[in-house]
Amino acid sequence: MSNIDKKTVDSFGKEWSRFDQTKMLNHEVIKNFNDYFDIFPWHSFDSSSEGFDMGCGSGRWAALVAPKVGKLTCIDPSDAILIAKKNLEKYHNVEFIRASVSDDVLKEGSQDFGYSLGVLHHIPNTLSAIKSCVSLLKPGAPLLLYLYYNFDNRSYLYKIIWRLSDLMRRIISRLPSTIKNIITDLIAITIYFPLAKLAKLIGYLGLDSSFIPLSYYKDRSLYTMRTDSRDRFGTPLEQRFTRKEIKGMLIESGLNNVRFSDTRPYWCVIGFKK
Repeated sequence: MSNIDKKTVDSFGKEWSRFDQTKMLNHEVIKNFNDYFDIFPWHSFDSSSEGFDMGCGSGRWAALVAPKVGKLTCIDPSDAILIAKKNLEKYHNVEFIRASVSDDVLKEGSQDFGYSLGVLHHIPNTLSAIKSCVSLLKPGAPLLLYLYYNFDNRSYLYKIIWRLSDLMRRIISRLPSTIKNIITDLIAITIYFPLAKLAKLIGYLGLDSSFIPLSYYKDRSLYTMRTDSRDRFGTPLEQRFTRKEIKGMLIESGLNNVRFSDTRPYWCVIGFKK
Protein backbone atom coordinates (compact mmCIF):
# COMPACT_ATOMS: atom_id res chain seq x y z
CA MET A 1 0.00 0.00 0.00
CA SER A 2 1.37 3.41 -1.00
CA ASN A 3 2.41 5.53 1.99
CA ILE A 4 1.41 8.86 0.51
CA ASP A 5 -1.19 11.62 0.83
CA LYS A 6 -1.99 12.90 -2.65
CA LYS A 7 -3.32 16.29 -1.54
CA THR A 8 -0.15 16.95 0.44
CA VAL A 9 2.06 15.86 -2.47
CA ASP A 10 0.19 18.19 -4.83
CA SER A 11 0.49 21.02 -2.31
CA PHE A 12 4.26 20.65 -2.10
CA GLY A 13 4.58 20.44 -5.87
CA LYS A 14 2.90 23.84 -6.12
CA GLU A 15 4.92 25.25 -3.22
CA TRP A 16 8.29 24.38 -4.72
CA SER A 17 7.21 25.61 -8.15
CA ARG A 18 6.57 28.99 -6.54
CA PHE A 19 9.50 28.98 -4.12
CA ASP A 20 12.28 27.17 -5.99
CA GLN A 21 14.88 28.66 -3.59
CA THR A 22 16.88 30.33 -6.38
CA LYS A 23 16.15 33.74 -4.84
CA MET A 24 17.64 32.86 -1.47
CA LEU A 25 20.91 34.60 -0.60
CA ASN A 26 23.95 32.34 -0.52
CA HIS A 27 24.87 33.08 3.10
CA GLU A 28 21.36 32.13 4.20
CA VAL A 29 21.48 28.91 2.18
CA ILE A 30 24.71 27.92 3.93
CA LYS A 31 23.40 28.87 7.37
CA ASN A 32 20.24 26.82 6.87
CA PHE A 33 22.29 23.89 5.61
CA ASN A 34 24.61 24.00 8.62
CA ASP A 35 21.63 24.13 10.99
CA TYR A 36 20.13 20.95 9.57
CA PHE A 37 23.35 19.02 8.93
CA ASP A 38 25.03 20.01 12.20
CA ILE A 39 25.29 16.40 13.42
CA PHE A 40 25.98 14.73 10.06
CA PRO A 41 29.32 12.81 9.90
CA TRP A 42 30.80 14.36 6.76
CA HIS A 43 34.23 12.94 7.59
CA SER A 44 32.90 9.46 6.76
CA PHE A 45 32.13 10.26 3.12
CA ASP A 46 34.09 10.96 -0.04
CA SER A 47 33.84 10.75 -3.84
CA SER A 48 33.03 7.03 -3.64
CA SER A 49 30.01 7.44 -1.37
CA GLU A 50 26.42 7.01 -2.58
CA GLY A 51 23.33 8.28 -0.80
CA PHE A 52 19.76 9.51 -1.17
CA ASP A 53 17.69 12.62 -0.52
CA MET A 54 14.18 11.39 0.28
CA GLY A 55 11.63 14.09 -0.52
CA CYS A 56 14.16 16.38 -2.20
CA GLY A 57 11.72 19.17 -3.04
CA SER A 58 13.48 21.86 -5.06
CA GLY A 59 16.88 20.27 -4.40
CA ARG A 60 18.01 22.92 -1.92
CA TRP A 61 19.89 20.43 0.27
CA ALA A 62 21.14 18.33 -2.63
CA ALA A 63 22.91 21.35 -4.12
CA LEU A 64 25.30 21.37 -1.15
CA VAL A 65 25.48 17.61 -0.62
CA ALA A 66 26.23 16.58 -4.22
CA PRO A 67 29.71 18.19 -4.38
CA LYS A 68 30.76 16.24 -1.27
CA VAL A 69 29.86 12.71 -2.45
CA GLY A 70 30.14 10.36 -5.40
CA LYS A 71 26.47 9.92 -6.22
CA LEU A 72 23.23 11.35 -4.84
CA THR A 73 19.76 10.09 -5.72
CA CYS A 74 17.01 12.69 -5.35
CA ILE A 75 13.58 11.17 -4.80
CA ASP A 76 10.27 13.05 -4.71
CA PRO A 77 6.69 12.10 -5.68
CA SER A 78 5.60 15.62 -6.66
CA ASP A 79 6.22 18.00 -9.56
CA ALA A 80 9.02 19.41 -7.43
CA ILE A 81 11.32 16.76 -8.90
CA LEU A 82 11.23 18.76 -12.15
CA ILE A 83 12.33 21.89 -10.25
CA ALA A 84 15.14 19.95 -8.60
CA LYS A 85 16.32 18.60 -11.94
CA LYS A 86 16.50 22.13 -13.33
CA ASN A 87 18.21 23.58 -10.24
CA LEU A 88 20.80 20.80 -10.13
CA GLU A 89 21.51 20.41 -13.84
CA LYS A 90 25.20 21.28 -13.40
CA TYR A 91 25.75 18.31 -11.10
CA HIS A 92 26.43 15.17 -13.12
CA ASN A 93 26.47 12.86 -10.10
CA VAL A 94 22.79 13.39 -9.24
CA GLU A 95 20.01 11.04 -10.32
CA PHE A 96 16.35 12.05 -10.18
CA ILE A 97 13.52 9.63 -9.47
CA ARG A 98 9.85 10.55 -9.20
CA ALA A 99 8.57 8.19 -6.53
CA SER A 100 7.32 8.00 -2.96
CA VAL A 101 9.17 6.68 0.07
CA SER A 102 7.25 3.40 -0.14
CA ASP A 103 8.25 2.68 -3.74
CA ASP A 104 11.11 0.26 -4.44
CA VAL A 105 13.39 2.58 -6.41
CA LEU A 106 16.79 1.71 -4.92
CA LYS A 107 18.33 -1.62 -4.04
CA GLU A 108 18.01 -2.55 -0.38
CA GLY A 109 21.24 -2.23 1.58
CA SER A 110 22.95 -0.23 -1.18
CA GLN A 111 23.33 3.29 0.25
CA ASP A 112 26.17 4.78 2.30
CA PHE A 113 23.92 7.47 3.77
CA GLY A 114 20.47 8.97 3.53
CA TYR A 115 18.60 12.04 4.70
CA SER A 116 15.01 13.25 4.72
CA LEU A 117 14.48 16.72 6.11
CA GLY A 118 11.02 18.07 6.82
CA VAL A 119 9.30 15.34 4.83
CA LEU A 120 8.29 12.25 6.78
CA HIS A 121 5.95 14.13 9.14
CA HIS A 122 3.83 14.91 6.06
CA ILE A 123 3.31 11.19 5.35
CA PRO A 124 0.41 9.08 6.69
CA ASN A 125 2.62 6.48 8.40
CA THR A 126 5.85 8.12 9.53
CA LEU A 127 7.22 4.99 11.21
CA SER A 128 6.73 2.94 8.05
CA ALA A 129 8.43 5.70 6.04
CA ILE A 130 11.47 5.64 8.34
CA LYS A 131 11.66 1.86 7.97
CA SER A 132 11.57 2.25 4.18
CA CYS A 133 14.51 4.66 4.34
CA VAL A 134 16.49 2.41 6.67
CA SER A 135 16.02 -0.57 4.36
CA LEU A 136 18.04 1.23 1.68
CA LEU A 137 21.09 1.73 3.92
CA LYS A 138 24.18 -0.41 4.30
CA PRO A 139 24.93 -1.64 7.84
CA GLY A 140 26.50 1.21 9.81
CA ALA A 141 25.21 3.88 7.41
CA PRO A 142 23.58 7.01 8.88
CA LEU A 143 20.09 8.37 8.34
CA LEU A 144 19.55 12.06 9.10
CA LEU A 145 15.99 13.22 9.71
CA TYR A 146 14.20 16.43 10.56
CA LEU A 147 10.78 15.80 12.09
CA TYR A 148 8.45 18.43 13.51
CA TYR A 149 8.68 18.53 17.28
CA ASN A 150 5.60 18.40 19.48
CA PHE A 151 6.75 21.36 21.61
CA ASP A 152 7.95 18.98 24.32
CA ASN A 153 10.56 21.55 25.36
CA ARG A 154 8.14 24.50 25.30
CA SER A 155 5.82 26.19 27.80
CA TYR A 156 2.10 25.53 28.12
CA LEU A 157 1.34 29.00 26.67
CA TYR A 158 3.53 28.26 23.65
CA LYS A 159 1.58 25.04 23.05
CA ILE A 160 -1.74 26.91 23.21
CA ILE A 161 -0.50 29.39 20.59
CA TRP A 162 0.50 26.49 18.36
CA ARG A 163 -2.91 24.82 18.72
CA LEU A 164 -4.56 28.03 17.55
CA SER A 165 -2.20 28.21 14.58
CA ASP A 166 -2.97 24.58 13.74
CA LEU A 167 -6.67 25.41 13.55
CA MET A 168 -5.72 28.08 11.01
CA ARG A 169 -3.69 25.52 9.05
CA ARG A 170 -6.60 23.11 8.86
CA ILE A 171 -8.74 25.84 7.28
CA ILE A 172 -6.14 27.50 5.04
CA SER A 173 -4.79 24.22 3.64
CA ARG A 174 -8.22 23.44 2.13
CA LEU A 175 -8.43 26.69 0.16
CA PRO A 176 -7.69 27.06 -3.57
CA SER A 177 -3.99 27.48 -4.30
CA THR A 178 -4.14 31.17 -5.29
CA ILE A 179 -6.02 32.20 -2.15
CA LYS A 180 -3.77 29.98 -0.04
CA ASN A 181 -0.69 31.75 -1.43
CA ILE A 182 -2.09 35.20 -0.65
CA ILE A 183 -3.03 34.28 2.92
CA THR A 184 0.27 32.55 3.73
CA ASP A 185 2.19 35.53 2.32
CA LEU A 186 0.15 37.83 4.56
CA ILE A 187 0.93 35.61 7.55
CA ALA A 188 4.63 35.83 6.74
CA ILE A 189 4.49 39.63 6.47
CA THR A 190 2.22 40.37 9.44
CA ILE A 191 3.19 37.61 11.90
CA TYR A 192 6.52 35.96 11.02
CA PHE A 193 8.35 39.18 10.12
CA PRO A 194 7.34 41.31 13.15
CA LEU A 195 8.00 38.50 15.65
CA ALA A 196 11.34 37.71 14.04
CA LYS A 197 12.43 41.35 14.19
CA LEU A 198 11.24 41.62 17.81
CA ALA A 199 13.40 38.60 18.64
CA LYS A 200 16.35 40.21 16.89
CA LEU A 201 15.86 43.45 18.84
CA ILE A 202 15.76 41.53 22.12
CA GLY A 203 18.95 39.79 21.08
CA TYR A 204 20.62 43.14 20.43
CA LEU A 205 19.80 44.07 24.02
CA GLY A 206 21.76 41.06 25.19
CA LEU A 207 18.69 39.10 26.26
CA ASP A 208 17.55 35.59 25.37
CA SER A 209 14.89 35.80 22.65
CA SER A 210 14.14 32.07 22.33
CA PHE A 211 10.82 32.47 24.19
CA ILE A 212 9.46 34.57 21.31
CA PRO A 213 7.45 32.44 18.84
CA LEU A 214 9.20 32.29 15.46
CA SER A 215 12.44 33.67 16.92
CA TYR A 216 14.24 31.13 14.72
CA TYR A 217 13.59 33.51 11.81
CA LYS A 218 15.34 36.51 13.35
CA ASP A 219 18.25 36.12 10.92
CA ARG A 220 16.20 34.82 8.00
CA SER A 221 14.95 36.65 4.94
CA LEU A 222 11.33 37.40 4.16
CA TYR A 223 11.66 34.92 1.28
CA THR A 224 12.37 32.13 3.76
CA MET A 225 9.50 33.28 5.95
CA ARG A 226 7.12 33.20 2.99
CA THR A 227 8.34 29.74 2.02
CA ASP A 228 7.93 28.35 5.52
CA SER A 229 4.58 30.06 6.05
CA ARG A 230 3.32 28.35 2.90
CA ASP A 231 4.75 25.07 4.19
CA ARG A 232 3.34 25.48 7.69
CA PHE A 233 -0.16 26.73 6.89
CA GLY A 234 -0.71 25.38 3.38
CA THR A 235 0.02 21.69 3.93
CA PRO A 236 -2.99 19.38 4.46
CA LEU A 237 -1.23 16.63 6.42
CA GLU A 238 1.09 17.39 9.33
CA GLN A 239 2.22 15.24 12.25
CA ARG A 240 4.34 16.14 15.27
CA PHE A 241 6.39 13.98 17.61
CA THR A 242 8.15 14.26 20.94
CA ARG A 243 11.84 13.55 21.21
CA LYS A 244 11.03 10.30 23.01
CA GLU A 245 8.62 9.20 20.26
CA ILE A 246 11.17 9.96 17.53
CA LYS A 247 13.89 7.99 19.28
CA GLY A 248 11.50 5.07 19.69
CA MET A 249 10.62 5.09 15.98
CA LEU A 250 14.27 5.16 14.94
CA ILE A 251 15.19 2.28 17.22
CA GLU A 252 12.17 0.26 16.05
CA SER A 253 13.24 0.94 12.45
CA GLY A 254 16.64 -0.65 13.02
CA LEU A 255 18.84 2.32 13.89
CA ASN A 256 21.14 2.69 16.88
CA ASN A 257 23.47 5.35 18.30
CA VAL A 258 20.57 7.79 17.96
CA ARG A 259 21.63 11.38 18.57
CA PHE A 260 19.66 14.64 18.51
CA SER A 261 20.90 18.09 17.67
CA ASP A 262 20.46 20.41 20.64
CA THR A 263 19.95 23.46 18.43
CA ARG A 264 16.99 24.56 16.36
CA PRO A 265 15.19 23.49 14.27
CA TYR A 266 13.69 20.72 16.44
CA TRP A 267 14.13 17.82 15.98
CA CYS A 268 17.10 17.04 13.79
CA VAL A 269 18.21 13.52 14.61
CA ILE A 270 20.62 10.93 13.28
CA GLY A 271 20.85 7.18 13.69
CA PHE A 272 23.03 4.44 12.24
CA LYS A 273 21.76 1.19 10.76
CA LYS A 274 22.49 -1.85 12.90
